[in-house]
Amino acid sequence: MHINEHIQTALDFLANSDRYFAEGDRLQGSEKLWGAAAHAITAVARRRGWKLGRHIDMRENTQALTSELAEPILFQRFKVAEKFHANFYHGFMDTPEIESLRPSVHRFVNRVLSLSELSPAR
Repeated sequence: MHINEHIQTALDFLANSDRYFAEGDRLQGSEKLWGAAAHAITAVARRRGWKLGRHIDMRENTQALTSELAEPILFQRFKVAEKFHANFYHGFMDTPEIESLRPSVHRFVNRVLSLSELSPAR
């Protein structure tokens, strides 16, 4: 996938997650929320030539970005996205928890995609 496709997929997945949650499908909503976060950080990694391919690479890339931006909340929000990923498989999150944590992942995706170096690739 091209960088711009990762960006668009992240945005599409955010919208799809909202739709799934509104329909009561907590598992698919959780996975789409995770997918949005994963595609956002993948776009940054591709733009910068960072290592990709494993889940640990996404964590390390997010940690590097967190450090670079001096925004500790960024990695905390990534960990919330990981929790939604786990919820897809195990269904352990209840509706109040989901509703309280969803905005955190939205903020993560929007912040990552807002970075100036994520202007459309030429």
